[in-house]
Amino acid sequence: MQADGPRACRFGRRWYLNNESWHPSVPPFGEMKCILCWCVSGETHCQRQECPPAACASPAARDNPCCAKCRAPDAPPDAREKVHDARAEAWSR
Repeated sequence: MQADGPRACRFGRRWYLNNESWHPSVPPFGEMKCILCWCVSGETHCQRQECPPAACASPAARDNPCCAKCRAPDAPPDAREKVHDARAEAWSR
C-alpha cells in the first residue's frame, strides 16, 4: 500500500515531517547543536557541521562553538583552558 504524500521520519521518540530539520537530542548529552538531521521521504539523514581545518597548534573558540580558529599570538595564556571549557559545554547541551 502506498501513502498519499511524503512520509514522516521517526527519530528517538519523536516524529518529524518531511523536509523538517532538527538538532538531535542524545541522552545523557542533550541536544547536539553541531549535528543537523532532516527528514526526506521517511528517511532520517544527519550530518555533523563541517568546519575548515584549523592550521595552527593552538586553536581557539570562535563565535560558532562547533568550529575552532587559530588563536591570536598575543592571546592570554589561559585562552587554551577557555577553549576546553567551551567544547565541554557544547557537548553537554
